[in-house]
Amino acid sequence: MTTVRPEQPTPEYVPAHGLLRDRVVVITAAAGAGIGAAVARRVLEEGATGVVLGDTHERRLGEAEASLGQEFGADRVRTLLCDVTVEEQVQALIDTADELGGVDVMINNAGLGGTAAVTEMTDDQWGRVIDITLTGTFRCIRAASNKMIASGKRGVIVNNASVIGWRAQEGQAHYAAAKAGVMALTRCAALDVAPHGIRVNAVSPSLAMHPFLAKVTSDELLAELKQREAFGRAAEPWEVANVMVFLASDYSSYLTGEVISVSSQHD
Repeated sequence: MTTVRPEQPTPEYVPAHGLLRDRVVVITAAAGAGIGAAVARRVLEEGATGVVLGDTHERRLGEAEASLGQEFGADRVRTLLCDVTVEEQVQALIDTADELGGVDVMINNAGLGGTAAVTEMTDDQWGRVIDITLTGTFRCIRAASNKMIASGKRGVIVNNASVIGWRAQEGQAHYAAAKAGVMALTRCAALDVAPHGIRVNAVSPSLAMHPFLAKVTSDELLAELKQREAFGRAAEPWEVANVMVFLASDYSSYLTGEVISVSSQHD
């Protein structure tokens, strides 16, 4: 007999505590309404000197800059079109943080999913997911680390992985491989940059609800995924962003090379 888990109410939005005061934060895939946008707002609420938002969607990027600039001050927000598969654009994004005082925190949120069985998956489908989700994260870690080392900053890097990197899901071989790679990359990169005082950690969300996910996922599948969660609901993007902020803050000063599951899955 299958237990139906009632959907628990979403908790109230957590007030800010100044956890990122005087930090400059760079975020990839930060426009729109997903985790990237939520963490952009959260870091500004937590006192960041400024944020640099990268994304491939020009219109949404402009809307994010206007909205956040109006609420938090235009002098605290910079945006730049950035495709993480292009090294020059990644470097330009990191360099833009120099206008605000230099990158202190790098949040690697860019990723690409898709659904295809391995028997039908093309090389292009596989390669594009790997290039954006895994290699793109590597490019950003490399660029941010080198900038932090050159400036003498004891910076922080936070990567966005996924529980699919741990748990099998049909049709997700490319995405699962990429996210498992992000986890391994996080652990190894953390050791490489630890002598410079730089920390590297990752979050591993299960199901975070936002308009794009609702658009590309059937109601039946969303209902099934919610039933895998102990709370019977998806996370709000800001709930994942809160854990990213924790990892970026001094409250996690002894954590590096860790992957934190932001999940209530029970199987």
